[in-house]
Amino acid sequence: MSKKKRRKSRGTVRKVIESMGSTAPEKAQIDIQEADELYKEIRVENVVTDENGEKAKLKPGTEVDVIIEADSDTSTKKTD
Repeated sequence: MSKKKRRKSRGTVRKVIESMGSTAPEKAQIDIQEADELYKEIRVENVVTDENGEKAKLKPGTEVDVIIEADSDTSTKKTD
């Protein structure tokens, strides 16, 4: 198993978007503070897991960590 490279950014749940039918999942809209203006907003299925493995949902205003992770062998070393 290879090591992972990661970056963590802060985000805030701006709103919860209700599902548009029985098959569509509810979405959480998250604003990422460090992202460029056009890319600040992501929408993900509104399901998280707590420390006991129980499923939960995010509420608007919740501060979250957004983690970008990649295998070490798929990234290059940063040069100054």
